[in-house]
Amino acid sequence: MTRIGRVYLVGAGPGDPGLITVKGRDCLRRADVVVYDYLANPALLAEAPPAAERIYVGKSRGRHQLPQEEINALLAERARRGKIVVRLKGGDPYVFGRGGEEALHLREQGIAFEVVPGVSAGFAAAAYAGIPLTHRDYTTSLGLVTGHENPEKKMSRLDWEKLAGGVGTLVFYMGMANLELITRELVRHGRSPRTPVAIVRWATTPRQQTLTGTLADIVAKVRAADFKPPAVIIVGAVVELRQHLAWFEERPLFGRRLLITRAAEQAAVFQQMLEARGAEVLSVPTITTRAPQDWGPVDAGIAALPNTDFLVLTSTNAVDFFFARLRDLGLDARALGGVRLVAVGPKTAAALSERGLRADLVPESFQAEGVVELLRAVGVAGKRVFYPHAELARDLIARELRALGAEVDAPVLYRTLMPEQGGAELRALLEKRALDAVIFTASSTLENFVRMVGEDAAHLLEGVALASIGPPTTRTAQKFGLTVHVEPAHSTLDDLIEALVDYFTRTRHEPGMAHQG
Repeated sequence: MTRIGRVYLVGAGPGDPGLITVKGRDCLRRADVVVYDYLANPALLAEAPPAAERIYVGKSRGRHQLPQEEINALLAERARRGKIVVRLKGGDPYVFGRGGEEALHLREQGIAFEVVPGVSAGFAAAAYAGIPLTHRDYTTSLGLVTGHENPEKKMSRLDWEKLAGGVGTLVFYMGMANLELITRELVRHGRSPRTPVAIVRWATTPRQQTLTGTLADIVAKVRAADFKPPAVIIVGAVVELRQHLAWFEERPLFGRRLLITRAAEQAAVFQQMLEARGAEVLSVPTITTRAPQDWGPVDAGIAALPNTDFLVLTSTNAVDFFFARLRDLGLDARALGGVRLVAVGPKTAAALSERGLRADLVPESFQAEGVVELLRAVGVAGKRVFYPHAELARDLIARELRALGAEVDAPVLYRTLMPEQGGAELRALLEKRALDAVIFTASSTLENFVRMVGEDAAHLLEGVALASIGPPTTRTAQKFGLTVHVEPAHSTLDDLIEALVDYFTRTRHEPGMAHQG
């Protein structure tokens, strides 16, 4: 039976990938083909199946990757092949997005389609800039205008008299090239030159910038600041509320570009934590994790669990690899009956909790020394301790516990290797002075970073803050002649982020930081 194709016209939202609708995301996850725009966040493409065809048809001022007629034909052609096609458009498909034209073409061609609305750029830009588009004390009317219309319909032919006097708040999309005309016509038709204006560029992203002024002076301010598209223009008294309601750009790490070097499988959660504080986060892993070359020692330790007193896990990686191996051996958490679980810190304890297990012991100091001190206090003489660990982990835990009289089984549970790719990307970021900080959450990430960047790593890092999760990583940095600027009191990601916030709060106006933007 021939499969029937369908096209989904999906609003990608204004830039923040978290603003796509649940239905839009679900469409992406079923897509065979994704046809996407310049203003659709590329991060959303990861929601599509790996095998899905991804076709860029982006359009920015003066540059068309593919003419609209060819985009229309492309959508229909892929659907005729029986494909599920997602047309991913910035903002909302039916708000100045030419989605109506695409829908009409599909209907004419007999192609089934659905429209999935998105958060329009104008609404989102205002909200993220701290501007309510309507407010009963200011205005209850709102107008949306495209500032870059079809060439056959010049802006000068708009009903400026009604726009100037009949609508409280005006939002102009794609209007930067016509900003001078917009301000001139509004004033000429009766709008006060003192009317507040806000221009928001790259709205809802870490690159967001907001410029405010009045109809009288905003053009000069835009020229002085070299303020470029993509941007939304908001005109009206409600702009005054920004001074009270701005929130997005006031987050403590807003405007800071941070590099994280964790393994790819661990980076996502940390990245989200930093982005919630306003940072722009780049991720270039300097380690990758692999299974041990020989599972035999780990399997022997698992077989001896009925006679084991303590299981020590010192990272979320250790939790992941340990339970994956249990599963491979046909076992589950029941194999740990009678074993006391020791987690190095709250994140490792949380990883255990996700598997329905509660850590019995968590040290106050979230590093190897803390584990030793905790078990010293509990008493391990004559006890059996199973400590599966990373290949390059320090031998401190095994050595110290044996000195306390414990029988310690410490096999290699996983290896951390340096990725084959990424060195050129790291060098390019440093050479462009594109970073405010580089964050290291383990000695191995730092050692591999230096190896991947090259011998001149210290020189390239001048003016960039280095953040270390704790003393062992800091000592590794010092070994390479690097200065650590940020180190938390406790070796957790939460404390590391708080230390970064404190550092950048103190250095907000100091010179020497990396280029912003």
